[in-house]
Amino acid sequence: MRRPAARKPAKPLRKPEYFPPENVLTRVLPPELVGQREFEQYHFIGFDLSQADLSGRRFSECLFENCNLAGTTLANTALQNVAFAGCKLLGLQFTACRDLLFDVHFDQCQLDYASFWGKVMPNTRFVGCSLQEADFTRCDLAGAVFQDSQLHRAVFSQTSLPGADFTTAQGVSLDPAINNVKQARFALSSLPGLLEQYELVIEG
Repeated sequence: MRRPAARKPAKPLRKPEYFPPENVLTRVLPPELVGQREFEQYHFIGFDLSQADLSGRRFSECLFENCNLAGTTLANTALQNVAFAGCKLLGLQFTACRDLLFDVHFDQCQLDYASFWGKVMPNTRFVGCSLQEADFTRCDLAGAVFQDSQLHRAVFSQTSLPGADFTTAQGVSLDPAINNVKQARFALSSLPGLLEQYELVIEG
């Protein structure tokens, strides 16, 4: 009996870059879009959505640039290939988002205290982000990149991290015994954070 071919790992999606001119919005939502539930190929610039309720809405191929979404409610919100650039995302509960086609990108974002608990998000890129005390428990972050990002006290527990790149991340602390770190890449300076739970004294 012929064995089924092994599944190839999914390729990362390209960040959304094209937006129809009428879908490029600055600071406020036009009145005709206030009740809209689905947004596809929209570019939101400078919006203050802190403490807003985006529950049940769907965003696909969208970019949030220099927006404040701190404390925003994301219950059953769909984020399907959505990019965030220069955004405040403090304490966001991404774990509450829909799992279907969940795909996000982060550049120069504040993600302190955010929760990604249980999300499947391979190949996600965090570039120049602050992720202090962010929760990645039970996440699938295979092939993820934490480029020039701060991870002080970020939580990794039963997290899948094969092939993840931490070489330029700061403040990395995780236990290889309870996380899958096969072929994950770390800088030598991160060694103390990988051995912290063993209470070793590392000199040099």
